[in-house]
Amino acid sequence: MPASRADQLSRSRLYEKIASILLKRIIKGEIPVGERLPTERKLALAFQVNRSTVREALKKLESLQVIEIRHGNGVYVKNYLESPNLELISALLHLDSSLDEYILKTLLEVRGILVPEMASIAAVNRTEKHIKDLEETVFQSHDLSVMLRDIRVHNIIALASGNILYLILLNFFSRFFEDFGHLYFNNPDNARRSERFHEEIFEAIRDRDPERSRQVMHDVLVYAENASLTEAKALYEKGELA
Repeated sequence: MPASRADQLSRSRLYEKIASILLKRIIKGEIPVGERLPTERKLALAFQVNRSTVREALKKLESLQVIEIRHGNGVYVKNYLESPNLELISALLHLDSSLDEYILKTLLEVRGILVPEMASIAAVNRTEKHIKDLEETVFQSHDLSVMLRDIRVHNIIALASGNILYLILLNFFSRFFEDFGHLYFNNPDNARRSERFHEEIFEAIRDRDPERSRQVMHDVLVYAENASLTEAKALYEKGELA
């Protein structure tokens, strides 16, 4: 008899949960690099699931390139720092359902290096449609929160740059800031700073001014990094973040 959709979803969530638990143990060093994992049978007993669920969890970890499945020899832990998979960043950010301050800082630093250059390229490559979309978002979308407007502004700039890799990376950044953007946007001063940035970057890209576009983007990201880390630090001190 075919499994119900509810059963399929339940199994899917179960293998993902097991993969997450094992991944966290690897990231924390509880399972060292080079160590052989227990057999599927032992893992199934430990998690009280069937072996097919464990197998799916291991396939997930293999796709993240944090384990190596050696058929006939076992499953071995790889160095996760050598993995190119961006999903590992999400795992690092959500260890124990908390936000890691060091990872937050490094992510903001990478964003601060990459995004100003893309703004500069966007100023050169943009079309009239990009300008129209930016103008509507900046000046006619006040029914949206400042955070959602900010995400949309960055998305239009990414599209205007024409850089496919940047678009993919931006999707990751946007997903992150949808989860943690409140650290920045809940502060009215920060929200006002972003609104001013929206107007400034619109004008720079409209005027096809790559240097000004780069500088405007750089300045707001430096401000955002400092403000976000300040907000995060306050939450760490209150014990609301690990």
